[in-house]
Amino acid sequence: MALSNHWDWPFFEPRHRELAAKLEKWAESNLQDAHATEASATGADHACRKLVGQLGAGSWLRYAVGGKAYGGSGDAIDTRAVCLLRETLARHSGLADFAFAMQGLGSGAISLFGNDHQKRRYLPRVAEGSAIAAFAISEPDAGSDVAALECQARSDGDGYVLNGQKTWISNGGIADFYVLFARTGEAPGAKGISALIVDSATPGLEVAERFAVMAPHPLAKLVFHDCRISAGQRLGEAAQGFKIAMATLDIFRSSVAAAALGFARRALQEALCRSTSRKMFGQALSDFQLTQAKLAKMATDIDSAALLTYRAAWLRDMGRSVTVEAAMAKMTATETAQQAIDAAIQIFGALGVVSGQTVEHLYREIRPLRIYEGATEVQQLIIARGILKAYQKDREA
Repeated sequence: MALSNHWDWPFFEPRHRELAAKLEKWAESNLQDAHATEASATGADHACRKLVGQLGAGSWLRYAVGGKAYGGSGDAIDTRAVCLLRETLARHSGLADFAFAMQGLGSGAISLFGNDHQKRRYLPRVAEGSAIAAFAISEPDAGSDVAALECQARSDGDGYVLNGQKTWISNGGIADFYVLFARTGEAPGAKGISALIVDSATPGLEVAERFAVMAPHPLAKLVFHDCRISAGQRLGEAAQGFKIAMATLDIFRSSVAAAALGFARRALQEALCRSTSRKMFGQALSDFQLTQAKLAKMATDIDSAALLTYRAAWLRDMGRSVTVEAAMAKMTATETAQQAIDAAIQIFGALGVVSGQTVEHLYREIRPLRIYEGATEVQQLIIARGILKAYQKDREA
């Protein structure tokens, strides 16, 4: 069980508390000891497909989709629900959290900007777990700098012809479709990018390379060679791609923070268990003031990060722009989780670095999260630019 009673915070409504309780029961039954037995790099594809099916069968993927008519839990994506789902799943299983998150991120642009035909074609399958989604934006020379992407989508008759590549694509190689961002050339930089839906079986799309990473999950490089798609596969208007990408990330960046909270809370739980049961010099490890100081800092920092995370989620659900708040949450929660997990390993001592230990697995899970969906340094830039812009606006008012 979770150690915190933060679901009682005023950010949440009764339906959120009920959802958290139901998910906790489901996770305890379906994801028991998952952190210690997560899939290897070679088995990640199978494990991820299985988890998507389980999450769909449990009706949890409905919260990753917007629109009741398209299989979603509500008329719009509930950011607080997405965050509490990710926090709870991450506390039990990093791969289950990944599977849920990518269904949301991979289809989020369709929920937000898709037309009725696009939503009916893709979203119900995402919600039931019968189709796997992916979000394809990063390139070898365009990761955090989205405006620098070079993948081309040339207008040709009644469609587009794609040429170029994408890399570090989560769910690459197992996805049934990709929401892809490519340069359509209406203007230089961010103003000349459009969002497109590309089915994985489309001729000209090749999964060129698979990557084995420290926290195994499906990850690939995609290459497009004269890959033709219809104009009906474009999301929104031409040249709206940057806007679509940022709006999608505004939802799911807060949820990255929530996943980090889940990892951090599990690390605190493991540290408490170890420190109270480990005997040293005639007393429990938890009796030492140095250990107590570590535990106190972990608990305080985790709740501080949680306040930022659920503030951002609540503001977004209230219709506010949360670019700065989501960046603050993502930066703080991921950095806090890294420190908390490191402290837990220190409490475990040599046992903490043994492969298969929960804290060892958490250490591998959290490190990439400080990079995915905008590295910590990028979040700092977003925050600084946001507060400087607000300051200048106040001065001119």
